[in-house]
Amino acid sequence: MPPKLTNHPYHAVSDQGVIESFNTNLEKGLTAEETARRYEEYGPNELEFQPGKPAWLRFLLQFNQPLLYILLIAGLVKALLNSWTDATVIWGVTLINAIIGFVQEAKAEGAIASLAKAVTTEAIVIRDGQNYPVPSQELVPGDIVLIASGDKVPADLRLLSVRSLQVDESALTGESVPVEKATDTLAEDTPLAERHNMAYAGSFVTFGQGRGVVVATANQTEVGKISQSLQKQVNLSTPLTRKFAKFSHTLLYVILGLASLTFAVGLGQGESWVHMFDAAVALAVSAIPEGLPAVVTITLAIGVNRMAARNAIIRKLPAVETLGSATVICSDKTGTLTENQMTVQRIYAGGEKYKVTGGGYSPKGDILLATDDPAHQTIGLDNHPVLDECLKAGLLCNDSRLEQEGNDWSVIGDPTEGALITAAKKMGYSKSGLMGLMPRLDSIPFESEYQYMATLHDHSPRVIYVKGSVEALLPRCSQTLNARGKTVPLDPQPIEQEVETMAAQGLRVLAFARKIVPNQTHSVDHGDLESGLEFLGLQGMIDPPRPEAIASVHACHSAGIQVKMITGDHITTAKAIAERMGLGKSGPVVAFEGRELGKMEDHQLTQAVEDGVVFARVAPAQKLQLVEALQSKGEVVAMTGDGVNDAPALKQADIGIAMGKAGTDVAREASAMLLTDDNFASISAAVEEGRTVYQNLQKAIAFLLPVNGGESMTILISAVLARDLPILSLQVLWLNMINSVTMTVPLAFEPKSLGVMQQPPLNPKAPLLSGKLLQRIGLISLFNWILIFGIFEWARSTTGDIAIGRTMAIQALVLARIVYLLSISQLGVAIVRRLRKLPSPESNSSAIFFGVGSAVLLQVIFSQWGVMNDLFETAPLSLNQWLICALPAIPMIPVALLANVLDRRQ
Repeated sequence: MPPKLTNHPYHAVSDQGVIESFNTNLEKGLTAEETARRYEEYGPNELEFQPGKPAWLRFLLQFNQPLLYILLIAGLVKALLNSWTDATVIWGVTLINAIIGFVQEAKAEGAIASLAKAVTTEAIVIRDGQNYPVPSQELVPGDIVLIASGDKVPADLRLLSVRSLQVDESALTGESVPVEKATDTLAEDTPLAERHNMAYAGSFVTFGQGRGVVVATANQTEVGKISQSLQKQVNLSTPLTRKFAKFSHTLLYVILGLASLTFAVGLGQGESWVHMFDAAVALAVSAIPEGLPAVVTITLAIGVNRMAARNAIIRKLPAVETLGSATVICSDKTGTLTENQMTVQRIYAGGEKYKVTGGGYSPKGDILLATDDPAHQTIGLDNHPVLDECLKAGLLCNDSRLEQEGNDWSVIGDPTEGALITAAKKMGYSKSGLMGLMPRLDSIPFESEYQYMATLHDHSPRVIYVKGSVEALLPRCSQTLNARGKTVPLDPQPIEQEVETMAAQGLRVLAFARKIVPNQTHSVDHGDLESGLEFLGLQGMIDPPRPEAIASVHACHSAGIQVKMITGDHITTAKAIAERMGLGKSGPVVAFEGRELGKMEDHQLTQAVEDGVVFARVAPAQKLQLVEALQSKGEVVAMTGDGVNDAPALKQADIGIAMGKAGTDVAREASAMLLTDDNFASISAAVEEGRTVYQNLQKAIAFLLPVNGGESMTILISAVLARDLPILSLQVLWLNMINSVTMTVPLAFEPKSLGVMQQPPLNPKAPLLSGKLLQRIGLISLFNWILIFGIFEWARSTTGDIAIGRTMAIQALVLARIVYLLSISQLGVAIVRRLRKLPSPESNSSAIFFGVGSAVLLQVIFSQWGVMNDLFETAPLSLNQWLICALPAIPMIPVALLANVLDRRQ
């Protein structure tokens, strides 16, 4: 009987111990009967996932908002009083809000379903002594599985035998190059990325063959554990949603208090309860900013479109604003900050040092002498015969190839070998052409036991080229070639110094050698390479940082945003990349390893996260812990990544950013934003847009709420003084929904303001309504109250028609709002700065003029069309009355200017 599947450290169990634990047979595998029994016990090898909320439930939840409760109840009471027009309009407003919210809702999370797709494949399994291809879903613990180059690993395997096996685990561990696998037993505390005797579900075999026993299936695999952690994550709110929730609850209590006060005061003065209920409803409706959700959604949606034009796709609208509040970006290294393409950057051959330009697998670039004198950098292979031999060795002792699709180059095979091919191509070599001149006769594939690969080539004389680790090749070499290509005795000291120099730069160093053999030689074996090799040189390669990403990091630092690297790669490589990118700003790069972090107490971990810039050899669960630790310090965390291992941290972060090209489906579905160009540099552009969106939202609030303030003050004071209401509830809804939205939407199109990326991140703890914003709202609300009350009383007393009085009050308010809109827009700022001969920001005058023109047209229809007169109890106005309504726009100019001056002084 196999054990219950748990987090058992099978990498620390011997081959025989694992076989005995699972009661299986290395050569014959399980029997058909035992396979069926275990399938019944453990179930299919596929990840379980929880479906999202159904559409009808998500729609109903849109009504679960405190401010909408008031409107729903008000509409119900109006219906009970047979005021069906009022009830229908009020309910219509709540329905519109719900539809907008429903559209805004992100589609159901598909992260777990994507994980299931990531591990579904076909496997070759040994059962009853025979090899069978079976769907990966049918694998059970104890199955013996065969894997070979090109296969996707179908379950977590404890490897029992390997032959030159290399597995790409970058999506799971963050390791940038394929991992060489072995079968030896490891220590129990070996990190996931260093468990060389394991092959994990969802990873890819890039080279060689292997055989292993299934030790975990479905949700018990490492990928499955990630899927479970994704299900457990709470869908965190963002700073904006938290502020709106707090604002809504506060406003709810204020509205209920004022409406109750209005109702009670009216009853105390002998007014009928029906009349006072109308006043209370009007007050409640006037205080609720019904148009705000629509304006917020539209503003965010416009931000989404702008970001899409800059290669950032937003999957969840609140993420637009969250970008403006981001204080820390936690970035994966491989493929995010770096090219995810190994590149040779340094060569040492014949005692001379060379630098290699260009990046990735594209053959564009040169090999130059590493000298400060540009006049002596250019070389020719005729004058550098040892470099020529070193490049040939890397090209011929190679089982990979490059492919070109358009302007993009990719490697088929090992990324390290792809880098060697690219380096040779930069000097004009073609692998197929050189193979034609020097055909391969025999080879020794790379084996972790020997740490080298060798190939025998037909030439005159025949030659064996060898590539491998410095430790494996250097002791086998007795000679080397000098700069002129002459054979000289080997002095290992300068070679070892150069290896240390390259390693300190984070380069992965490979050594190259050759052995001249007789023309009768037809094969090569390990005995031929024990000694007598000629050392040719070193090639140092790295997955280089993107140049645009370096600029983006500097831009983030200028904007007050920390950038931290979280990777599964080696600490030396990660630290070298971080130093190249300037992640430590002007100071040293502080780095921690996952093993160190695992031994820390909570308070130590929190301090390490605050001080550290690089976190290397980090396990998937630790990425999540690091994000949570940063959030516990009050940071707003953006997490970038592209692998399966990044998914839980992407989901936990305030904003998860996944790579659209190289990223896995899992990472994309767990994220709030995708980068279509897989370029870290697009993040700074998205941050800029996020900050601009937040500024535009603040403008929208500054424009909308003074109307609610003025309306509420008007209705409250009218009720207290037992006077007719200057504005009715349905007229309030028209102003709050139709007029406000029409005039506020142009603010969503406002371009960025001057210096937006030189400001510190938005404080997520700051209230939605800051002190200066409340001061502005109070000042303009007071003006609006005086305007509404004054025009209403004057018009009613002079015309004797209450409908005309209310209509003129509304039209005067709208015309004054046009002046106020210009005062807070970029257009108004640009006009003032140009008059003062100062640099002016960009402005979108067409959007403002369109909004104003639309608002004026709607207001003409509102008062001049008979249908609207009947529905909203308005009256047509004469030309003289329209001109009188325009007069309050004049005093609005100094009031708006005063509000702007007070803003700048705080």
